[in-house]
Amino acid sequence: MTDVPPEDPRDALIREQAERIETQAERIAALEAVVADLREQLAAAERSGSRNSGNSSMPPSSDDLPGRRPPRKQRRAAERAEKKKRGKQPGSPGAAMRWEVPDRTEDYYPEGACSCGADLADAADLGVARSYQQEEIPAGAAERVQHDLHSAKCACGKAHVAPRPAGVPDSALSIGPRLRALAVYLVVFQHVPVERCRQLIADVAGAAVSEGFIHSCLARAASLAGEVVALIRALITAAPVAGFDETTLRSGPAGEKKYVHGAFTEQYSAFWLGARSLDSMADAGILPGFAGIVVSDRYQNYFHPRWEHIAGNQACLSHLLRDYEDCAESYPGAIWPVQAQRALRGLIHAWHAAREQGLDAIPGGVREPLEREFRHAVLAGLASVPRVPGPKNSTKQKPGRELLEFCRDRRSDVLLFTEDTSVWPTNNISERGVRPLKTQQKISGRLASDDVTQDRLDIRSYIDTARKHGNNAMDVLHDLMLGRPWRPPAPAFSP
Repeated sequence: MTDVPPEDPRDALIREQAERIETQAERIAALEAVVADLREQLAAAERSGSRNSGNSSMPPSSDDLPGRRPPRKQRRAAERAEKKKRGKQPGSPGAAMRWEVPDRTEDYYPEGACSCGADLADAADLGVARSYQQEEIPAGAAERVQHDLHSAKCACGKAHVAPRPAGVPDSALSIGPRLRALAVYLVVFQHVPVERCRQLIADVAGAAVSEGFIHSCLARAASLAGEVVALIRALITAAPVAGFDETTLRSGPAGEKKYVHGAFTEQYSAFWLGARSLDSMADAGILPGFAGIVVSDRYQNYFHPRWEHIAGNQACLSHLLRDYEDCAESYPGAIWPVQAQRALRGLIHAWHAAREQGLDAIPGGVREPLEREFRHAVLAGLASVPRVPGPKNSTKQKPGRELLEFCRDRRSDVLLFTEDTSVWPTNNISERGVRPLKTQQKISGRLASDDVTQDRLDIRSYIDTARKHGNNAMDVLHDLMLGRPWRPPAPAFSP
């Protein structure tokens, strides 16, 4: 039997140290994974904190939130503002007051006693010594009007009764159409909450109304405007170019988020409440039959083959410029984001110049160098920002990669406006159209009923379209409450 030699103490020490090193290596690997994860979270937080209206689709109203850095353009404007003198700036529009024929003249005479003791009421009038004109509004006071319908007897013996005037319901007591129009105007157009609207009407007009009355005015206005809103949607559907946009809106039960879809031309506006889905966009009733050019942001649903009749797409260059500004901030020192912005801004300027000259397209000598500069910027960006491997729909890409792929793969959808000046290069008309809805939400908060929200949107469609045709909002609402809604004229679309 062979004796087993005793284990060398050095072997046990080596084995113990190896186990300890292996354990430490595992701990280091775990810590490195934690550090990498934290770095990724920090980068995401820094990127989220740097988002503003100049490098993303965030609204300008979010730029002054705590911890948010305003866009560079806004910061420069603030720096310039600090150097300016207070008051009206040279070249800015102003409102000059002019001496006009007065609507009413009030005479004032000296009162009291002269130093000699005589009463000035007996003094001789020497005429006007000095005049002052003042712009003023009459004191608001709702008046109660009684409409007496007289009857008359014809020579043949038949009696006739005068018909009720427009806007007077078959009720002994009612509220007039102009006061109803004011309630709708304040709530829908000026974003005044219902309770404050009631208080405002009581304080300014001296009329005591209830919140229920204001809600009934909204329902009645939406009902009377229904046919006009349908006509507006039909006219947008027939338009050669229309802008489309959507924005979130808190409506219905708490916790639910809805979307307002908007369709706009230079003459018409239409709004629809729904979800951010193809079905909601179809329910709005415009895109399924639209055969013109769709101007929108890069939201994929606007480029969906479901809209089989559209003639083409134009991606909003304002959105692209903001996205390239994000790239410039994400990759400091990179040339291609600045080059792409310079080319796009040059094309927008050339489009305005061509349209002012009545041209159908941007001249080739102006367009081609700018398009070539933009194409080279996109290729340079694609080379410097490689795609992260993985499934397309689930792999998060580096900032700017999907933007660059869009500009490469959909180049015609980015530059369509260069060959047709009737197509807008930006979708600013749509962004301006949906912006008041965010103001409404900030002031009023959540709207409890989807049906009431849609009523408000229909009234907004009616008012915005009327104002685009040069009409006063209060006047068209008054006509609406009289039962004779304003109707937009049919445009002369060129074939």
